[in-house]
Amino acid sequence: MQWLGLTLAGVSLAMAVQAQTVEPASELMNSPPSAGPQQPPASSAGSSSAHSNVNSAASAPARVAPVSSWLRLPKLQGRLTAADLGLLINTNDPYSVAVGQYYARRRGIPDAQILRVQLPLRATLSLAEFESLQASVRQRMGPQVQALALAWSQPYAVECNSITSALALGFQPEICKQSCAPSRPSPYFNYQGRKPFTDLGLRPSMLLAARSVESAQALIERGIAADHSLPSFVPANAYFVSTPDAARNVRSVLFPPASTIRALGLEARRESSEALPARLPRALLMATGLARVEGLDRIEWLPGALADHLTSFGGLLERNSPQEQMSALDWLESGATASYGTVSEPCNHLQKFPHPQILLLSYAQGLSALEAYWHSVAWPGQGVFVGEPLAAPFAPPF
Repeated sequence: MQWLGLTLAGVSLAMAVQAQTVEPASELMNSPPSAGPQQPPASSAGSSSAHSNVNSAASAPARVAPVSSWLRLPKLQGRLTAADLGLLINTNDPYSVAVGQYYARRRGIPDAQILRVQLPLRATLSLAEFESLQASVRQRMGPQVQALALAWSQPYAVECNSITSALALGFQPEICKQSCAPSRPSPYFNYQGRKPFTDLGLRPSMLLAARSVESAQALIERGIAADHSLPSFVPANAYFVSTPDAARNVRSVLFPPASTIRALGLEARRESSEALPARLPRALLMATGLARVEGLDRIEWLPGALADHLTSFGGLLERNSPQEQMSALDWLESGATASYGTVSEPCNHLQKFPHPQILLLSYAQGLSALEAYWHSVAWPGQGVFVGEPLAAPFAPPF
């Protein structure tokens, strides 16, 4: 067990990482991977003052020892399908009604698992508004519903929490007092089963968010096209892109080595944002850290692609955030199928953002985009998950 000390604004955190050296082409996915990063108990981490005015992911870069090998994950059960998914539609929102109906038809969501609610059309819910929504979900979603798709782009936050995490884990008022402090660990991070509501009492959630009904329909079609599509004869590429932005580049220590996983038809590619190729073909994953990512048009996305950037306000889903940081929706508009971003200043705790190796290796076990993203974030209280939840390119066809 290797302990990575994370120093942030004078606060020492710990993330335990099983950093075994693995030959990716032979052993990585042949043996059931065993424990990846473990969530530290809340009492083991200190706190820092909130940085509500900071226009970066942290006021000081985190310092950790690099992880230069592949992790080993446990065998994860899955995947979630339409039979497990509840769908929420906001009848006050024409986008939600159109997208929700389209999604229900295309994915075959059972009528009994569709809940129509009335929510205000704004970015953030008050706690009282959220509690009313949460009560409706609890009362009207049956025990067979293991996860939720929310057919809207707004609201995406509950005060300073993300709506996807608040629905799954409950509202965390302590985040609003110190948004840069550690937040509540997610039980799903180390969960290996396929029925999270039955086993853990939580429903991981994702927004079916886009900038128009037409974009949302295209997103849904990419998710459907992704199912059972990999591996293929031509490798899919996972791009791990380092940047000169010290505060936002902290995840680069978790990037795997450039290598091939032949059994899965995957190439892990290490790139620099300062010297990107003119084309980035067959992209299944991109992980990076910048306020804005330029050149999205050079990326040739595969159906089911996952992409995110570590920055403070990627979860503000308006076209331009007040801090001029790129929205997670820009990834989806460019052709990715799922993404993640934070809705309030998180500082650059690694645990508040997707672990790039866990994200890829969970997905490669045949899980859905929703499951892979939720497995990859240890402290998701401020992070909103967006995209087509059921996309599963590595799922077996039968």
